[in-house]
Amino acid sequence: MTYEQLKNEESKYVMNTYGRFPIALDHGEGAVLWDVEGKRYIDLTSGIGVNCLGYKHDKLIAAITEQAGRLMHVSNLFTTEPMIRVAQKLVEKSHLGGKVFFANSGAEANEGAIKLARKYSFDKYGEGRCKIVTLRNSFHGRTVTTLKATGQDRFHNYFFPFTEGFDYAEANDIRSMRTKADDMTCAVMMELVQGEGGVLPLDKEFVKAVEALCREKDMLLLIDEVQTGIGRTGSLFCFQQYGITPDVVTMAKGLGGGMPVGAVMAAASCANVLTPGTHATTFGGTPIVCAAANTVLDIVGDGQFLAQVREKGEYLKNGILALGSPAIHDVRGMGLMLGIVVDEGKHTAFANRLIEKGVLVLTAGSSIVRLLPPLTITREELDEALAVMREVF
Repeated sequence: MTYEQLKNEESKYVMNTYGRFPIALDHGEGAVLWDVEGKRYIDLTSGIGVNCLGYKHDKLIAAITEQAGRLMHVSNLFTTEPMIRVAQKLVEKSHLGGKVFFANSGAEANEGAIKLARKYSFDKYGEGRCKIVTLRNSFHGRTVTTLKATGQDRFHNYFFPFTEGFDYAEANDIRSMRTKADDMTCAVMMELVQGEGGVLPLDKEFVKAVEALCREKDMLLLIDEVQTGIGRTGSLFCFQQYGITPDVVTMAKGLGGGMPVGAVMAAASCANVLTPGTHATTFGGTPIVCAAANTVLDIVGDGQFLAQVREKGEYLKNGILALGSPAIHDVRGMGLMLGIVVDEGKHTAFANRLIEKGVLVLTAGSSIVRLLPPLTITREELDEALAVMREVF
């Protein structure tokens, strides 16, 4: 079907909840996608950081295909090997020494972390010590609870009443955090690079100070790695570059390489808080998804692979800055999670123009063209994207 035909069908049957770009994608290979009209695109979005191994990856396809022929789904009332292997790799590669709960998405993983933090405090201190402090400009999901956890006022509308028990500190301001994290606070939740909020890495000194505050007041430190995790910033988890030991790490997006999965990883300090009956999900840790996640971790968890992510991130960042365009004010981020800073309000126009010219990008905040390419993108594909950027910017 043509794009127009598909769009007409979509308008009849699909809820209009997305401002979609005028493209219907059909297939891909590596970091390249083609639409139904046959137009070719260099993909610097990877499904918003999901397709970390790009498209048509032989090992990933083989793992999913083999598992589909064996067992796709069973209830969590039974044990399966693929789930155990993913959990083992996450615990060992993160060096947290804890345990993992599997979910289906980033928002669900963050919900699980919130529940864990509140039960940890309830078990030790009783009812009432339940507040969770997040950061202004943060984003933690689209459920009623994770919307309230999100520190952006524009998300706090329509769906009243929201879940209670959240407050917001200013990023990189430890005095603000100390003011907000009072005696009724059970946890602090942070993204180390605020993604949707504008690709803003937190200062390392601030993050270390927050960790110390959490230890001082027996608050759990929850690190949201839904977007930064699984190699995106050049280490398996971003927290590993900050020199901290979180109590809980959430993840999703890249973990399944395209399959829907989320996870809550709790360190030894709180690995046994959630007990039978306190948390569950039907599709969490299902075998076919975990077969994909095992393959992703085998590839992305390799030190040489992660070094290449860091190198490609620097190459892309320096290449953009070398364009010398007055339209580009800065490039910020870590690894292959980058944001091009342009004039306020002009990010969408630049994104649309890049897409018209065959480079898929995202936006963030009010002035960021956001780049989240597959971690497997080649230098040649990056050079092709940079050539288009030179023309557009």
